[in-house]
Amino acid sequence: MNYGGVGLKRKNVLFFSDFGIDDFVAVIFSFFSEEINIVGIVADYGNVSREDAVRNAAYLRELTGQKNTPVFSGAVLPLTGDVPVFYPDVHGIEGLGPIIPNLENSNNMFENFDDFKELIEKYENDITIVNVGRLSSLATAFILYPALMSKVSDFYIMGGAFNVPGNVTPVAEANFYGDPYAANVVFANAPKKIHVFPLDVTMSAIITPALIDSLDAYYQKVENKVGLILKPMVDYYFNFYKETYPGISGSPMHDLFTLWAMLDGADLQYLDVPVKIITDRGEAFGQSIGEFRNVPPENKMKYRIHRIAVQFNYSNFIRTFYEIMTNNKTKPTQ
Repeated sequence: MNYGGVGLKRKNVLFFSDFGIDDFVAVIFSFFSEEINIVGIVADYGNVSREDAVRNAAYLRELTGQKNTPVFSGAVLPLTGDVPVFYPDVHGIEGLGPIIPNLENSNNMFENFDDFKELIEKYENDITIVNVGRLSSLATAFILYPALMSKVSDFYIMGGAFNVPGNVTPVAEANFYGDPYAANVVFANAPKKIHVFPLDVTMSAIITPALIDSLDAYYQKVENKVGLILKPMVDYYFNFYKETYPGISGSPMHDLFTLWAMLDGADLQYLDVPVKIITDRGEAFGQSIGEFRNVPPENKMKYRIHRIAVQFNYSNFIRTFYEIMTNNKTKPTQ
């Protein structure tokens, strides 16, 4: 979704997503941002089926006018071979809360999965893979095209729960629990440190109903059709969180946070720690373990080291989100 701001280095993104509500909000954020340029989308199973994820991606492309952004058909099930479990109580039957995409023949609007290779070759060493859903498709790319993955400049992954409870089991977060085999492939074989955004930080990336109402009033005033779909989706999402986490003040935007972290002005801290994903069946299945102890190097876990987000400036997050979402410049269609 091409739009470069003056003085800003535009960041090219290949976006792996299962296209539920927070995924959709993240891509709308990128649409308004002058700094993030989504050059391709891989639509996976996860929040919804792969078929519905492809349709939602195609609907978003039509809504924003970015009709030439390629949508690649991703994984339909995890490497575990298990039948995927979807979450209509969180994201709605169609994945977008109360919104029913009015789009015919969306299954004819996607490219074959391995065609994404052309994008990485085109933007060699100037493209970031952002994965905000299950890691099945990304793991497949690591298995099939390991040399190609070394041409990716950065990897940003939303997933895991290191020092907080999980959201699917007491210890496991949904993206890693949905396919820990895939997560293990990615973390063990990445050619560079992965930037990881676990529930430890994303559960605090709260967008309040008051902020959503303010944005909705703005979008009504300027008649911005892209912005106007925000409120019904996020209101639906918040209703789930109110029931599941009583007292929560708004909707945690896990996937939005992951794109926000790419911005030059994002204020957050990381720790470089060894990471392991539990793949053994049992109560710890899908758990992400990080070596955060202050112990001598020889006593640390002997696993690949990755960059885990541990803290962020909430005021910076909210201010940047609002400023970008009220950027009423129109991006040119590709």
